[in-house]
Amino acid sequence: MNEIVLMADAKIAAIPVADCGEPLVDVRLQDSLVVDSRKTDRSGAFAHLREGVLIRLLEAQKLLPEGVRLLFIEGYRPPALQRFYFERYADSLRADNPGWSPIRVREAASRYVSPPEIAPHSAGAAVDLTLISATGRELDMGTRVNASPEESDGACYTDAAGVGSEARANRRVLGDVLTAAGLVNYPTEWWHWSYGDRYWAFQADADSARYGPRELR
Repeated sequence: MNEIVLMADAKIAAIPVADCGEPLVDVRLQDSLVVDSRKTDRSGAFAHLREGVLIRLLEAQKLLPEGVRLLFIEGYRPPALQRFYFERYADSLRADNPGWSPIRVREAASRYVSPPEIAPHSAGAAVDLTLISATGRELDMGTRVNASPEESDGACYTDAAGVGSEARANRRVLGDVLTAAGLVNYPTEWWHWSYGDRYWAFQADADSARYGPRELR
Protein backbone atom coordinates (compact mmCIF):
# COMPACT_ATOMS: atom_id res chain seq x y z
CA MET A 1 0.00 0.00 0.00
CA ASN A 2 1.30 3.47 -0.88
CA GLU A 3 1.93 5.92 1.95
CA ILE A 4 -1.33 7.62 2.90
CA VAL A 5 -1.43 11.38 3.35
CA LEU A 6 -3.98 12.14 6.06
CA MET A 7 -6.36 15.09 6.18
CA ALA A 8 -4.45 16.42 9.20
CA ASP A 9 -1.22 16.69 7.19
CA ALA A 10 0.10 20.25 6.94
CA LYS A 11 0.32 19.84 3.16
CA ILE A 12 -3.47 19.69 2.97
CA ALA A 13 -4.10 22.71 5.21
CA ALA A 14 -1.55 24.73 3.19
CA ILE A 15 -3.57 24.45 -0.02
CA PRO A 16 -5.43 27.74 -0.64
CA VAL A 17 -9.16 27.89 -1.31
CA ALA A 18 -10.53 29.98 -4.17
CA ASP A 19 -14.23 29.29 -3.67
CA CYS A 20 -16.07 29.55 -6.97
CA GLY A 21 -19.36 30.33 -5.24
CA GLU A 22 -21.15 27.36 -6.74
CA PRO A 23 -24.43 26.61 -4.94
CA LEU A 24 -25.30 23.65 -2.79
CA VAL A 25 -28.07 21.67 -4.47
CA ASP A 26 -30.46 19.03 -3.14
CA VAL A 27 -29.60 15.66 -4.68
CA ARG A 28 -33.09 14.37 -3.85
CA LEU A 29 -34.39 16.37 -6.81
CA GLN A 30 -32.59 13.92 -9.10
CA ASP A 31 -34.85 10.98 -9.84
CA SER A 32 -31.95 8.89 -11.11
CA LEU A 33 -30.03 8.95 -7.82
CA VAL A 34 -31.02 6.68 -4.93
CA VAL A 35 -30.73 8.54 -1.60
CA ASP A 36 -30.51 6.53 1.61
CA SER A 37 -32.31 7.78 4.72
CA ARG A 38 -29.86 6.76 7.46
CA LYS A 39 -28.26 10.22 7.71
CA THR A 40 -31.48 12.19 7.35
CA ASP A 41 -31.55 15.40 9.40
CA ARG A 42 -34.28 17.93 10.03
CA SER A 43 -32.92 20.51 7.57
CA GLY A 44 -32.10 17.99 4.85
CA ALA A 45 -28.49 19.19 4.86
CA PHE A 46 -27.14 15.67 4.38
CA ALA A 47 -28.68 15.50 0.90
CA HIS A 48 -26.86 18.55 -0.49
CA LEU A 49 -23.74 18.77 -2.64
CA ARG A 50 -22.04 21.44 -4.68
CA GLU A 51 -23.54 21.46 -8.15
CA GLY A 52 -20.30 20.36 -9.81
CA VAL A 53 -19.97 17.36 -7.51
CA LEU A 54 -23.51 16.23 -8.24
CA ILE A 55 -22.94 16.53 -12.00
CA ARG A 56 -19.90 14.29 -11.72
CA LEU A 57 -21.74 11.83 -9.51
CA LEU A 58 -24.44 11.44 -12.12
CA GLU A 59 -21.77 10.95 -14.79
CA ALA A 60 -20.21 8.19 -12.69
CA GLN A 61 -23.55 6.43 -12.31
CA LYS A 62 -23.91 6.22 -16.10
CA LEU A 63 -20.62 4.29 -16.22
CA LEU A 64 -21.74 1.54 -13.85
CA PRO A 65 -22.43 -1.99 -15.12
CA GLU A 66 -26.06 -2.83 -15.86
CA GLY A 67 -28.00 -3.68 -12.71
CA VAL A 68 -25.71 -1.70 -10.38
CA ARG A 69 -26.46 1.76 -8.97
CA LEU A 70 -24.95 4.26 -6.58
CA LEU A 71 -26.50 4.63 -3.13
CA PHE A 72 -26.01 8.16 -1.77
CA ILE A 73 -25.47 8.13 2.01
CA GLU A 74 -24.30 11.61 3.01
CA GLY A 75 -23.05 14.77 1.35
CA TYR A 76 -22.95 18.16 3.03
CA ARG A 77 -22.29 18.32 6.77
CA PRO A 78 -22.64 21.63 8.65
CA PRO A 79 -19.35 22.85 10.21
CA ALA A 80 -20.75 22.58 13.75
CA LEU A 81 -21.72 18.94 13.19
CA GLN A 82 -18.32 18.19 11.66
CA ARG A 83 -16.62 19.68 14.71
CA PHE A 84 -18.81 17.58 17.02
CA TYR A 85 -17.96 14.36 15.14
CA PHE A 86 -14.24 15.15 15.12
CA GLU A 87 -14.03 16.07 18.80
CA ARG A 88 -16.10 13.06 19.88
CA TYR A 89 -13.87 10.65 17.98
CA ALA A 90 -10.69 12.39 19.17
CA ASP A 91 -11.95 12.16 22.77
CA SER A 92 -12.50 8.40 22.39
CA LEU A 93 -9.00 7.92 20.98
CA ARG A 94 -7.53 10.02 23.78
CA ALA A 95 -9.35 7.96 26.40
CA ASP A 96 -8.19 4.67 24.88
CA ASN A 97 -4.61 5.90 24.40
CA PRO A 98 -3.71 8.18 27.33
CA GLY A 99 -0.04 8.24 26.33
CA TRP A 100 -0.67 9.79 22.93
CA SER A 101 0.36 13.38 22.29
CA PRO A 102 -2.23 15.91 21.02
CA ILE A 103 -0.60 15.78 17.59
CA ARG A 104 -0.87 12.00 17.43
CA VAL A 105 -4.52 12.12 18.52
CA ARG A 106 -5.31 14.68 15.82
CA GLU A 107 -3.56 12.63 13.14
CA ALA A 108 -5.25 9.41 14.19
CA ALA A 109 -8.65 11.08 14.36
CA SER A 110 -8.22 12.37 10.83
CA ARG A 111 -8.13 8.82 9.48
CA TYR A 112 -11.87 8.69 10.12
CA VAL A 113 -13.15 12.26 10.63
CA SER A 114 -11.61 15.26 8.91
CA PRO A 115 -10.46 18.21 11.03
CA PRO A 116 -13.31 20.75 10.89
CA GLU A 117 -11.33 23.54 9.23
CA ILE A 118 -10.43 21.28 6.29
CA ALA A 119 -13.49 19.03 6.07
CA PRO A 120 -14.63 18.27 2.50
CA HIS A 121 -18.13 17.44 3.74
CA SER A 122 -18.55 20.94 5.16
CA ALA A 123 -17.65 22.37 1.76
CA GLY A 124 -20.33 20.29 0.06
CA ALA A 125 -17.48 18.67 -1.84
CA ALA A 126 -17.58 15.14 -0.44
CA VAL A 127 -20.00 12.28 -0.66
CA ASP A 128 -20.24 8.99 1.21
CA LEU A 129 -21.75 6.28 -0.95
CA THR A 130 -21.86 2.62 -1.82
CA LEU A 131 -23.27 0.32 -4.50
CA ILE A 132 -26.64 -1.40 -4.67
CA SER A 133 -28.23 -3.96 -6.95
CA ALA A 134 -31.26 -3.30 -9.13
CA THR A 135 -33.42 -4.56 -6.26
CA GLY A 136 -31.85 -2.17 -3.74
CA ARG A 137 -29.59 -4.67 -1.97
CA GLU A 138 -26.28 -3.20 -0.82
CA LEU A 139 -23.36 -4.97 -2.42
CA ASP A 140 -20.55 -6.51 -0.37
CA MET A 141 -17.88 -3.85 0.14
CA GLY A 142 -15.99 -5.57 2.96
CA THR A 143 -17.26 -3.30 5.75
CA ARG A 144 -20.30 -1.20 6.41
CA VAL A 145 -20.24 2.44 5.32
CA ASN A 146 -18.64 4.55 8.07
CA ALA A 147 -16.91 1.64 9.82
CA SER A 148 -14.05 3.05 11.89
CA PRO A 149 -10.48 1.72 11.66
CA GLU A 150 -10.91 0.23 15.13
CA GLU A 151 -14.24 -1.44 14.39
CA SER A 152 -13.10 -2.86 11.05
CA ASP A 153 -9.51 -3.66 12.05
CA GLY A 154 -8.36 -1.45 9.18
CA ALA A 155 -10.60 -3.06 6.55
CA CYS A 156 -12.21 0.35 5.95
CA TYR A 157 -9.03 1.40 4.13
CA THR A 158 -9.75 1.34 0.41
CA ASP A 159 -6.82 -0.94 -0.42
CA ALA A 160 -6.85 -2.95 2.80
CA ALA A 161 -5.38 -6.43 2.66
CA GLY A 162 -7.61 -9.28 3.68
CA VAL A 163 -10.80 -7.93 2.13
CA GLY A 164 -12.70 -10.67 0.29
CA SER A 165 -12.50 -10.99 -3.48
CA GLU A 166 -16.12 -9.95 -4.04
CA ALA A 167 -15.78 -6.85 -1.89
CA ARG A 168 -12.48 -5.97 -3.56
CA ALA A 169 -14.09 -6.27 -6.99
CA ASN A 170 -17.00 -4.08 -5.91
CA ARG A 171 -14.65 -1.45 -4.50
CA ARG A 172 -12.82 -1.48 -7.83
CA VAL A 173 -16.07 -0.92 -9.74
CA LEU A 174 -16.97 1.99 -7.45
CA GLY A 175 -13.51 3.48 -7.71
CA ASP A 176 -13.25 3.14 -11.47
CA VAL A 177 -16.44 5.05 -12.25
CA LEU A 178 -15.90 7.78 -9.67
CA THR A 179 -12.29 8.31 -10.72
CA ALA A 180 -13.37 8.48 -14.36
CA ALA A 181 -15.84 11.21 -13.40
CA GLY A 182 -13.11 13.26 -11.70
CA LEU A 183 -13.59 12.46 -8.01
CA VAL A 184 -10.82 11.37 -5.64
CA ASN A 185 -10.92 8.92 -2.75
CA TYR A 186 -9.75 9.40 0.82
CA PRO A 187 -7.81 6.14 1.11
CA THR A 188 -8.72 5.41 4.74
CA GLU A 189 -12.43 5.27 3.81
CA TRP A 190 -13.50 3.33 0.73
CA TRP A 191 -16.89 5.11 0.71
CA HIS A 192 -15.59 8.72 0.84
CA TRP A 193 -15.12 10.53 -2.48
CA SER A 194 -14.74 14.21 -3.23
CA TYR A 195 -14.22 16.85 -5.86
CA GLY A 196 -13.10 20.46 -5.56
CA ASP A 197 -11.91 20.40 -1.92
CA ARG A 198 -8.37 20.69 -0.58
CA TYR A 199 -7.78 16.93 -0.63
CA TRP A 200 -8.94 16.79 -4.24
CA ALA A 201 -6.56 19.66 -5.06
CA PHE A 202 -3.72 17.75 -3.41
CA GLN A 203 -4.37 14.56 -5.37
CA ALA A 204 -5.13 16.37 -8.64
CA ASP A 205 -2.12 18.68 -8.27
CA ALA A 206 -4.39 21.72 -8.58
CA ASP A 207 -3.21 25.16 -7.48
CA SER A 208 -6.18 25.67 -5.17
CA ALA A 209 -9.42 24.16 -3.96
CA ARG A 210 -12.65 25.18 -5.70
CA TYR A 211 -14.84 24.77 -2.62
CA GLY A 212 -14.35 25.80 1.00
CA PRO A 213 -16.46 25.18 4.15
CA ARG A 214 -19.76 27.06 4.20
CA GLU A 215 -23.11 27.20 5.92
CA LEU A 216 -26.27 25.91 4.27
CA ARG A 217 -28.55 28.90 3.67
